[in-house]
Amino acid sequence: MRKSLFSVVTASVLVAGAGLAAAQTTTTTTTTWTPEEGSAITQYSTTQGYQSYTQPDVTVGTVLPQTVTVYPLPPTVAVPSPNSYSYTIVNNQPVVVDRTTRQVVHVW
Repeated sequence: MRKSLFSVVTASVLVAGAGLAAAQTTTTTTTTWTPEEGSAITQYSTTQGYQSYTQPDVTVGTVLPQTVTVYPLPPTVAVPSPNSYSYTIVNNQPVVVDRTTRQVVHVW
């Protein structure tokens, strides 16, 4: 009885430890987007001739459909991990999108 209780406790500790280790390897980066970056993106997209998409209620967290084209950030927008983000123009406003999920991370 004592050995099986010890085995159960040991297994529980190992599973909990593995869960904690996995949680510690997850990193979240938050990028603060400035109004100047929004202006730079808008100006750049205008020079590139990118069209604006019309989509109701685009807020942070909205996942854009595959039909919406996203573009790399302009070279004038210097943020940490620029390869993690793209942008597009929705409702005539720049929108920053996470490249892997297509989820909106900032709206001006």
